[in-house]
Amino acid sequence: MDKYKCTVCGYVYNPAVGDPDNNVASGTSWEKVPEDWSCPNCGVGKDMFVKEQ
Repeated sequence: MDKYKCTVCGYVYNPAVGDPDNNVASGTSWEKVPEDWSCPNCGVGKDMFVKEQ
C-alpha cells in the first residue's frame, strides 16, 4: 500500500500504521481513510497530501 505525505508539514500517512489516535485502524489504505480525516500534525485535509514516490 502506498504512503501519502502532507505537503504542508511533511507528515507521512503509512497505511501499515494507520492513525489510531484518530480512529483510522492499521491496514487502512489511503482510499479508505474517511474524507473528513485531517492531518494529525497540522490539520489540513486529504486534498493536501501527495503519494510518496
